[in-house]
Amino acid sequence: MDLISLADFNAVAAHGGFGPAGRALDRPKATLSRRVAELEESLGVRLIERGSRRLRLTEEGLALHERTRGLLAEIQEAGEAIASSAPVARGRLRISAPVVFAHVVLSRIAVRFALAWPQVELEVIAEDRAVDPVDEGYDLVIRIDPPRDETLVGRRILGDQRLLVAAPSLAMPTAVPDTRTWVVPAVMYAATTPGALWEVCTEDGGTRAIKPTPVLRLSSLLMAREAVLEGVGAAVLPRLLVSRDIAEGRLACWGTVGAPVEIWALFHSRRLLSAKVRAFMNVLRDLQQEEG
Repeated sequence: MDLISLADFNAVAAHGGFGPAGRALDRPKATLSRRVAELEESLGVRLIERGSRRLRLTEEGLALHERTRGLLAEIQEAGEAIASSAPVARGRLRISAPVVFAHVVLSRIAVRFALAWPQVELEVIAEDRAVDPVDEGYDLVIRIDPPRDETLVGRRILGDQRLLVAAPSLAMPTAVPDTRTWVVPAVMYAATTPGALWEVCTEDGGTRAIKPTPVLRLSSLLMAREAVLEGVGAAVLPRLLVSRDIAEGRLACWGTVGAPVEIWALFHSRRLLSAKVRAFMNVLRDLQQEEG
């Protein structure tokens, strides 16, 4: 069995089609199609159903994908293990990170890393979803308060808090008569459960239950920050995103919401720590020491 054709087939299966796989690998779609056809001919079975609008693996194709994708990953890891013994990190390094962290923190870290390790091609994807490092080809993923996962290991790199902030022009909320609830116009994250209350810890150590009255719902925390700066309403936003605004007086902090959060850099536990990942983790460690 030709391993190159097998790798191309697994890439098509993992990415859900010839087009997406071609874009991810930066290879012509026609080349991938030819490789898969050659693999089918050598095995004497059909692996992919032709003619459907969406990629559909045959029973044989699904079995081949499930049984070989891990083996190919181990082959890649073996090569990375050899490369990791080299004194200089090199190759392509793909990282997935939450949008706010990528924009606020990781952009300057990426610049620092690129200047220190020019032999590494660094690619940072900003996305608010939990990607699969192996199936989607990521060397490192950044996650906020990650659940316990035996397949991922790594390091806590930063801590953060969620702050209730508003423009200084927006008056502090007042209590609703005969209740202990304060009402405030709010910029809400689109995924927030309707009717949710904000339990806010104030600077004096007290707590307040604030009922947000949605004025605007947005799917991006970056957009929410802009709306709050314009005085549309209050919002719960990460300290990383608004600390400078608070320090320079553009926003007022009314308190903290919820428990502190932790930000982790994680990689797959079955993969050996390559030189390029180790180098990036060292840059993150330096950031932790600077922030700490």
